[in-house]
Amino acid sequence: MDLPLVPDQSQLKFRVRNLDFYYGQFRALKDVNMDILPRQVTALIGPSGCGKSTFVRCLNRMNDTIPGTSVRGQILLDGEDIYSPEMDLIALRQRVGMVFQKPNPFPQTIFDNVAFGPRVLGFQGSKAELNELVERSLEQAALFDEVKNILNTSALELSLGQQQRLCIARAVAIQPEVILMDEPASALDPIATLHIEELIAELKNEYTIVIVTHNMQQAARVSEYTGFFWLGELVEFSPTEKLFTNPDQELTDSYITGRMG
Repeated sequence: MDLPLVPDQSQLKFRVRNLDFYYGQFRALKDVNMDILPRQVTALIGPSGCGKSTFVRCLNRMNDTIPGTSVRGQILLDGEDIYSPEMDLIALRQRVGMVFQKPNPFPQTIFDNVAFGPRVLGFQGSKAELNELVERSLEQAALFDEVKNILNTSALELSLGQQQRLCIARAVAIQPEVILMDEPASALDPIATLHIEELIAELKNEYTIVIVTHNMQQAARVSEYTGFFWLGELVEFSPTEKLFTNPDQELTDSYITGRMG
């Protein structure tokens, strides 16, 4: 598969080459190649079980926590091999944050949820500086105005949509370079989904975003590039408008028109 031309290879955020991923003997990803540009949204689509989530979890090595898994190939983050033995996993996951399918706030206050990451990483600032960081993160997640008077309330009392935006605030509080989103709106109602999509449009001004979604309309709305996975293979990867209007592969066309999948 030919990769779409990018303006400058040296400016890639991620460069993925010949990536294979195994659960035991099962080859879940097969020779995946992808270039991910900084401060743009890359969407990953395809049917359930096709490798989308497995791929996105390779980008910050979350799959390392699963026994019996192995990886072959190369993933470069700003030119640095993230699977190198010298890679600091804590530093990697600070640079590449993650938002999961279901909101997973900690059973703590709203404030402590957002402050958790900076504290774990050894935040050295004053109380006022931590307050400012929490406020800024909540503002980036378009949540501050809704919770500014209840920061000491349990995060579990928020609506699902608010909880997901809180998880995004928690992710940006550690000042990552990349935010991975694994179906971040699948458990939300249409209004909360719209809030997440509007938020993605704002966040891409500062962060590189990779989003897994089953919703092809959502991929078309929020992303600049889209990759279509099928049975562990990246069938097609191209600018989003091209993939949805003039795909190169017949399988892609069959999937997006509903004839397969």
